[in-house]
Order: sequence, then structure tokens, then C-alpha cells
Amino acid sequence: MTHSNRHLARAKINLTLHVTGRRPDGLHLLDSLVVFAEVGDVIEVTPAAEVSLTIDGPFAQGLSVAPDNLVLRAAAHVGAVGAIRLTKVLPVSSGIGGGSADAAATVRAMVDTLPDARSLQVLGADVPVCLASRTARMRGIGEVLEAVPDLPPCWVVLVNPGVGVSTPAVFRALETADNPPMELPDSFADFDGFTTWLGQQRNDLQEPACQVAPVIRDALTELGRDAALARMSGSGATCFGLYPNEAAARRAADRLRAGHPDWWVAAAPLRRD
Repeated sequence: MTHSNRHLARAKINLTLHVTGRRPDGLHLLDSLVVFAEVGDVIEVTPAAEVSLTIDGPFAQGLSVAPDNLVLRAAAHVGAVGAIRLTKVLPVSSGIGGGSADAAATVRAMVDTLPDARSLQVLGADVPVCLASRTARMRGIGEVLEAVPDLPPCWVVLVNPGVGVSTPAVFRALETADNPPMELPDSFADFDGFTTWLGQQRNDLQEPACQVAPVIRDALTELGRDAALARMSGSGATCFGLYPNEAAARRAADRLRAGHPDWWVAAAPLRRD
């Protein structure tokens, strides 16, 4: 019997995203609290003599199996072979690390060791944090990962209003690249304390992204009706709302789906480790 290796490429969420500077090479410096939700794409690898890729799932349309696909680039980077199947559940170009998470899951599925530091240049700045798929403070251009205090139990509702946003376009709309870093406490007492602290932090790309895609404001407004905190993730366009428990999150998700059937909506717990 042929056995396959199956990995969940969890959605990456930037609960905060502070842009703190810009390097001489033009890359922006970030300070971000990154978490992962128990929802994502699925990578399945079956032993084979060469590398191949098939894509299915609700967001498969428009994705290419050309060599520049991040999944194929990840396989090539680690020098592994196998028949790869990507089930695309997360929206494309949505600010929740779908492509990076897929690349990281491909690496985990195909090898037992992590790739070297070249992965930042080859696969993208989000890949290191997606490889671990655990809560972390992410600094630099994505290469500096630090442990953070334990998070309280928390559910998230993810909303993508049906648009893909160009990350370069969002950064071009950013007025100031030198902003204060994140102020991380020693601990989070409970959900209320956690979301109160988050409310004092920022996503410096949220306003630029809203200028590029104004519908993001609509998603934030809808989430803000009942979420303890509503914010955009990454460079957009996916937004998130935080809720104290499953029942509250699922009620919000049902409301959003009913009011906006053309939006992508998902409710899931946050991974706490």
C-alpha cells in the first residue's frame, strides 16, 4: 500500500503588524504577533519518482502548476520528490499566509528537517514562522522569531470580502515606515485583558490596504458589530474578529454568511502554543 503524508497549512494571522523601518535594500522591517487558526489548506504528498502537483478545493481556480508555484519551489528547494496534492481552502492573496503556509507544509510533508536560511530568499519571509506554525513574535523581515506569553482561549472569525490585494501596492500606499514597535506584556490574564492590549497595538498596513481596496472597511465594520476586536491580517484583504468562545464565533460567522453570501467566512479556534 502506498502511504501519503498529509499536513494542514494553517491560516497565519497577524494579530498585530507594526512597520518599524526600511532596510537599504527596500525591504520593510516588521514587528508582529503571529498566530495560527485551526483552518487551512491541505498538503498531501504520496511517494513518486518525480515531483508533480495537482490542485483542487474551493480556491483552486486560477492557481498555476507552473514551476514558480510556491509549493513546487518548496519541493525543489529541499530536493525532494513526490506527488503533491494541494487542496486550496484559503483565499488567494489574502494576507493570511496561504502560499507561505502551503510551502511550509510541503517542506514538512517531504522532509524531516527544516530548510536552511536561504528559504527567506527562495520562498518568502513568512515561511519561517509558517514552518513552526506556532504563536510567535516575528521581527526583522520575518527571520527573527521569539516566544510570547501564553494566549488565553480564543476563537477567530476570518472574513475575506472577495478581493485579492497586491502587497507591493499596499506598501506603496504606506505613508510612514518608521513606526513604534510592539509593546509585549509579560503575560495575558484573560481574554478581556488580551483583547484590550491588542486594541492598543496596530496593523500599520490596514489603512493603506483600505485605500487600495475600500471593501476592507466594510468587512471590518461587519466584524466590529460583535467582535471584541476587529482588524485586518497582514497586507489584506482578509480581516479577523476575536471572540471568547466557539458559540459566539459561530453565531457571528452565520450572521456574516447570511448577510454577505459572496464573502469567504470561517470560524476556528486559535492555536494557543
